[in-house]
Amino acid sequence: MIRFHAPASPAYLRVVRASAWYDLAVTVGFVTPWTYALVHDALSSLGDALTWGALPELDSWQTLYANLMGSVVVVWAALRIVRPLPEHGLFDGIARTLFSAWMAYALVHDVSRILWLFLTVEVAWGIVQLAPWLRNRHTTAVFEHQSGRPERSAAN
Repeated sequence: MIRFHAPASPAYLRVVRASAWYDLAVTVGFVTPWTYALVHDALSSLGDALTWGALPELDSWQTLYANLMGSVVVVWAALRIVRPLPEHGLFDGIARTLFSAWMAYALVHDVSRILWLFLTVEVAWGIVQLAPWLRNRHTTAVFEHQSGRPERSAAN
């Protein structure tokens, strides 16, 4: 069985909070249809200026999903800012791994290369938040008590 021990240092909690501030700054514009339209236009213009490709035309479905994602991420960021816990860093690192996988998938399918900016930061935050958990893992065997019966977990 593998057990992970939470990195409880104040420095790790600062990382959890810093990643939340980043998320808040980047995603607050995705929360409403009006602010997302502005973000969409800005990112599309940047993609054009860098010759990385513009974003597709804005439509209602894209706006809905951007607003849903923005709303969830802003609330998640607020939680990590107000009450950062080591477990929040673990779950955020896992979420960033998922986000990174889907961003990479989108890049392979010819979306604007502007997505590379977001992917790079997602991967970096994911590594910074997951590395301490992986460093602190301990592999333990199921030991037998002196009674000769295997040790049981709380789930058994």
